Amino acid sequence: MDQVISFDNVSGALVCQAGCILELLNQYLERQGYTMPLDLGAKGSCHIGGNLATNAGGLRLLRYGSLRGSVLGLEAVLPDGSILNCLNSLRKDNTGYDLKQLFIGSEGTLGLISAVSILCPRKPNSVNVALLGCESFSRVLQVFTMCRDHLGEILSACEFFDAACMKVVKKHLKLSNPLPANNFYVLIETSGSSAYHDEEKLNNFLSKALDTSLITSGTVATDQSKIMSLWALRERITEALAHDGYVYKYDLSMPVEKLYELVEETRIRLGTAAKTVVGYGHLGDGNLHLNVTAESHSDTLMTALEPFVYEWTAMHKGSISAEHGLGFKKKDHIHYSKSREAVNLMQKIKRMLDPKGIMNPYKTIPSSE
Repeated sequence: MDQVISFDNVSGALVCQAGCILELLNQYLERQGYTMPLDLGAKGSCHIGGNLATNAGGLRLLRYGSLRGSVLGLEAVLPDGSILNCLNSLRKDNTGYDLKQLFIGSEGTLGLISAVSILCPRKPNSVNVALLGCESFSRVLQVFTMCRDHLGEILSACEFFDAACMKVVKKHLKLSNPLPANNFYVLIETSGSSAYHDEEKLNNFLSKALDTSLITSGTVATDQSKIMSLWALRERITEALAHDGYVYKYDLSMPVEKLYELVEETRIRLGTAAKTVVGYGHLGDGNLHLNVTAESHSDTLMTALEPFVYEWTAMHKGSISAEHGLGFKKKDHIHYSKSREAVNLMQKIKRMLDPKGIMNPYKTIPSSE
C-alpha cells in the first residue's frame, strides 16, 4: 500500500496508495520538479491516507490551502467490503455529490481510504526563511499583516511561537537561538520562481519592519542547512515538550487576534499547578497549539483545563479541533463547535454507511443512542 500509481508531469496530478509516507512522496515529486501541497512536522512517518482521513493542516496551508481543495479523488473501502472508486484526476467534475469530501476528515469512521489522487504544485526555485523577534503579540499580528501586504504571492508560511517554546527547545533539544531573547518569535517562509525578486521583496519587508520597530531583531536563511535549523525551532516544539513532562494538548482555531489571549488566561488560571504553558501555531490560518506540561497527569489540572478551554474557544466562535481531529478524547465535546442539527446529520450518515459500527468505533462522532 505504499506505491506511486501514476504521476502526470503536465497537470501535477499524483495518484498513489494510502500507505505512502508524506516525506517520501515529496522526495519523489521533487525529482519531477514538483512538491506536495502539505508539509508537517511528522512528515517522516505519517501516511498520506491518514493525512486525508484527518484533513491534516500543516505548515503550507497558507500558500496551498486545505487538503480538501488539493485532493482530486480517492478510493475507499466501505464497511460492507465494497470499494468506492472516485479516483479520478480531473480538476473539474460537477456530476452529482462530491463523495470524496465525506471521507476527508472523517477519521476512518465511514471507510478506509486506500488510494488518493492529489494535485501537486510546482517546486519553488527560490526559498527563503526569516526568523524575527517581537516584543508583544500585538506586534506579531502587525508583522503578519505587513507580511501579506509586502510579500503577497511568495508568502508560503507564517508561524509564531512564544518565549516559553524557545526555552524548552533550547533546554531539552539543545537547539540554539540565533536571536537575542524575545517574548515572541515569527518564522516566515517565502517560495517563488526568482531568487532575486523574492530576496528583494523580503529585504524590503524586513527593512520596513525594523524601521517601524515591529521587530527587534531578525535573521534570514537562504541555504538549505540554515533553513532547516530555523524551521527546527518551530517544528520540534512538540518533541521538546514531551521531554518536559506530561503534556496536555489543545489544537484550536479562532479569530487570529484572539490567539494568544487564551494562552495568557490559561497561565493565570493554572498558576503554579502547571510546569509550562506554551502557545505556538499557524498565524496564516488562525490555528493555536496550546500545550501545558506538568510533572505527571493530574485530575485537578485536567478539571481546571476542561471545559474551560473549550468554553473559551466556543465563546470566541472558534473550533476545538483545528487540524488534529476529535478522535476518542474529544468526540463528546463536538457540540462546542457544531450545532445539534449538524451532529445529528453526521450520526445519520454514519448509521447509513456503517450500520454495524465497525469502522473506527467510539471515535469522532458521539453515539446517537
